[in-house]
Amino acid sequence: MKPAAFDYARPDNLDEALALLADRGAGARICAGGQSLGAMMNMRLATPDILIDIAGLQELKAIAIMDGVLEVGAAVTQDELWRWPELADRQPLLAQMLPWIGHYQTRQRGTVCGSLAHADPSSELPLALALLAGDVVLRSQRGRRVVGAGDFQTGMMATAVAADEMIVAARFPLAQPGSTSAFHEVAQRHGDFAIVAVAAVGNENGVRLGVGGVADVPGVIDLTWPVADTTLNDFAWALGGADDQHATARYRRQLVRRIGKRVIEEVSDALS
Repeated sequence: MKPAAFDYARPDNLDEALALLADRGAGARICAGGQSLGAMMNMRLATPDILIDIAGLQELKAIAIMDGVLEVGAAVTQDELWRWPELADRQPLLAQMLPWIGHYQTRQRGTVCGSLAHADPSSELPLALALLAGDVVLRSQRGRRVVGAGDFQTGMMATAVAADEMIVAARFPLAQPGSTSAFHEVAQRHGDFAIVAVAAVGNENGVRLGVGGVADVPGVIDLTWPVADTTLNDFAWALGGADDQHATARYRRQLVRRIGKRVIEEVSDALS
C-alpha cells in the first residue's frame, strides 16, 4: 500500500517550520528520519496533509552538555548520538541502549526525538527518558515549554505535543558520580521492538528500575537495597499488560521478573 497524497515542505530554518505548523495545524506532521512515520503512512495509519521535513535544519543537529543534562537536538540521528565520543562517560545507559534500537540502516536515519515523538511503549528511548526523568523541549509560535518525562508520554503512541508544537530537543540528565546502569531486552530478533525491555540505574542508596513493552507507557519504580523478589513480583503485576501476537501478558510478567532481577544484580555487582 502507498500513502495518501500529501504536500511536502523542507523549511530553511526553525521559524519557517513553526510558521507552517501554525498554519496547517493538525493536518501537519513533522518528519526528521521518517523511519516510523513512513511505515505508518504506507499503511494509511497516518494521513497527514503536509510533511514538514526538518532533517536539514542545522540548528537542530546539536549534541550539547548544559546545566547537568545532555541535550540532543531534534535532527540528531540515533547513530550520531551513539557515535558521540563522550556518550559512554556522560550517559552510559544511552550508550548501552542505542545498539538495540532498530538496525544499522534505520539508525542512520531515525532520530532520537523522532522515537520519543512516536512514543511506542516497546521503544528503548521512551524508556530511557522515563527512567532518567528527562525532559522534552517543545516549540511553537506561541513560545517554548519544557515537559517532563512523566507528563510527556500520555499513552500508547500518544504525547503531550500540541498540534502547533514540535519537539526541538530531548534532555537526559548526566550520570551521577558513583552510579552505574544496566540494560537488557527480549525481542523476536535483534532490532525488533522489544517484547520486554528492562533498564536500571543505581547507586549505593538504591536502584531505579524501568520496564518497557508491557504497559502503554514505560513503568518506573525506585527501590532500596536489598531488593526483595516479592517487590519485583508486585511491580510486574502492577504493570498489567495484555496478550498479543508476540507474547502473553503472563510471559511478559515472567520476563519482567527474570530480566529485572538480572539487571538489578548487574547494578549491585558493579557497585560492590
